[in-house]
Amino acid sequence: MYRTTPLAAAVMAAFATPLYAQTTTPATPAVQIEQAATSTSPASQPSASQPSESSVLPAVRVSGQADNANDFQPETSSVGAKVPTALRDIPQAATVVPKAVLQSQAVSSFSDALRNVPGITIGAAEGGQIGNNINLRGFSARTDIYLDGFRDRGQYYRDTFNLESIDVLYGPSSLYFGRGSTGGVINQVSKEPTLRKRADVSVQAGTHDRYRTTVDLDTPITDTSALRINAFGQSLGSSRDVMKNKDYGVAPEVKFGIGTPTEITLSALIQHNRDQPDYGIPPLNGHPAPVNRGTFYGYTDDRTIQDVQTLSARIKHRFNEDLILRNQTQFSHYSTQARATNAASVLTGPLSTSPALTSGNFTTIDPSKLFVKLQGKDRNINDHSVYNSTDLEAKFNTGPLRHDVITGLDLSHETYSNQSFTATSPGMTSNTIGVVPLIDPPYLPRPANVKEVATNLAESSANGVGAYVNDTVSIGQHWKVVGGVRWDRYEASIHNSINTPRYATQTNYFTSVRGGIIYQPADWQSYYVSYGTSFDPSLEALTLTNGQQNLPPEHNKSYEVGAKLDLLGGGLSVTQSLFNIEKTNARTANPDGSYTLDGDVRVRGYQLGLAGHITNNWQVFGGYTYMDGEILKAFDGTQGKIPANTPKHTLTLWTTYLFTPHWEIGGGPTYMSSRYAANNNFVQVGGYTRWDAMAAYHAKRYDIQFNVLNLTDKNYYDALIPSDGGRAVPGYGRTFLATVNYRFF
Repeated sequence: MYRTTPLAAAVMAAFATPLYAQTTTPATPAVQIEQAATSTSPASQPSASQPSESSVLPAVRVSGQADNANDFQPETSSVGAKVPTALRDIPQAATVVPKAVLQSQAVSSFSDALRNVPGITIGAAEGGQIGNNINLRGFSARTDIYLDGFRDRGQYYRDTFNLESIDVLYGPSSLYFGRGSTGGVINQVSKEPTLRKRADVSVQAGTHDRYRTTVDLDTPITDTSALRINAFGQSLGSSRDVMKNKDYGVAPEVKFGIGTPTEITLSALIQHNRDQPDYGIPPLNGHPAPVNRGTFYGYTDDRTIQDVQTLSARIKHRFNEDLILRNQTQFSHYSTQARATNAASVLTGPLSTSPALTSGNFTTIDPSKLFVKLQGKDRNINDHSVYNSTDLEAKFNTGPLRHDVITGLDLSHETYSNQSFTATSPGMTSNTIGVVPLIDPPYLPRPANVKEVATNLAESSANGVGAYVNDTVSIGQHWKVVGGVRWDRYEASIHNSINTPRYATQTNYFTSVRGGIIYQPADWQSYYVSYGTSFDPSLEALTLTNGQQNLPPEHNKSYEVGAKLDLLGGGLSVTQSLFNIEKTNARTANPDGSYTLDGDVRVRGYQLGLAGHITNNWQVFGGYTYMDGEILKAFDGTQGKIPANTPKHTLTLWTTYLFTPHWEIGGGPTYMSSRYAANNNFVQVGGYTRWDAMAAYHAKRYDIQFNVLNLTDKNYYDALIPSDGGRAVPGYGRTFLATVNYRFF
């Protein structure tokens, strides 16, 4: 039975104490609360003309965005400038997926939430990497996922139970985020305590044995402090055979000094996952093998056990309206124990030594006469990180120019260890557990006579220092010029017990820049051009391929031109952009096995985004991206190829209509054109269109909602894995979900 770690237990007890100590309901704070009702029901929202029943105390100012629980149209994001900034003032494409969209779609997983973001594709568990693996505009964003502004580098499957929104900034952005961010960054924005009491419970059940419960409790402690606790538990089956996940988590947060010059926030995320890893279906004749969607290549007792503990402390002091100082510290620990199996080579016979197909597995042999080698992917992974960030925001004038300057200092320390194992059955080649038929493999526990041996232990550490300054200069009423520079020092080392290199260390220095010009002729129009850079050290993920240890960082640059318009009286936001991202010195393998920085990878394209109201009752959220990706230069045979997992077309659209005060319907498609599983372009995965739908009844205290995922039961492939020729993980089959949300206040 799983036991809570001492750190997790201590954190849970510390945050639970104030809640239990609050034995009586506090009086309604005598403050003017500038927030909308927090109910998720359209029927329960007050009208704009409804008078406030609260009295006003000028000494207290409640900050933060309104909790527009049903609104698809976000107005600000902190991902483009580290502080909440109007989207129209960010000279880059940005997409904010609000909580309202996720609730309408009954979304619970991080990967499913990102299907609302055009230009994103999903990768699956790959090599030593487990958890959410994301491609953004054709480039890997595995280490570019953030939680409340800090790098969330752990290899785990993220949940949305404590998220207010998911903010995506496209293009190289090392100015604010340091290393990485070739295609962009993804920031998870957590829910925060408010001075409005709430207690919400959600229960969900669905086909394929899907069950989930979430709780959201928010209670004032004093007139200027509050405690909020979000929690979830779930047991999820799948349209894939065998697959089963059991997860739970809790996220307590307490905030002091709400509305006062000094605000202090303490928060934690504690999550436990026990999931079944899915390494997908092997290729045959250049495409995923023609097997039933539910076919699973592995053992029934495969498992991935993940534990996450993240502690954060934030303080913000407002000297006046024009000078704000912030400091944040975050400590995270991630652990993963994986006993997994993947479908490796496709064999022409039933023995582990039988000849294997290669290069897309082209053959004229009948699939019923082919076999699949099963290999172990067992490993124990531990990640630790400590981050500290200090920034000062100052607004001032120099003659006719208005400046908004943000300057800051980022410090980081990270460690990583990965103990890998080989698992071999008697009489089979090394790290081969079994050989099963390609068609209708049996589902059995891992054989008891499998011998598991510890192999390489990789231990890494890194220290980073980054200092930056960015200035947004307002010139008159219609023009803004954005410019910034950042200096980074990134020092990392790795030690391998068996693999080569046995030891490697590197220290990288890099200067990143960002610039943009914004023209805003009216309050509903914003046009911009921008340029940005970023860098990718070879030890960026604290793992290393032999031959890369002495290479300098890869360089990335982006050019973008776009427009952000608020149409239909400001109710509908429409964004458009043309972009060009290029990695000018990509690492590339030479014929002799060495690596050089002579590669060149470019992705250019067009992006369209929609968010908001077409009418008062009709909402829409979605986008389209065209990506023209090409490996311009490489010595490993991939020159002229299309980068892996980079489809030319991606489209997502979700729309809802409230046709009475209580009844709402919605739905929409997700489209993705064909793409390749690996840079060699041997294996192509076909395009697809998936349709989802929903219907809901809203009352003052409760909602009843029905969702259908993959309405037409489309057989499609979702996540791609480049290894072993290129594997593909099937997407959901048709799934029905019923959700009941109840609000006690």
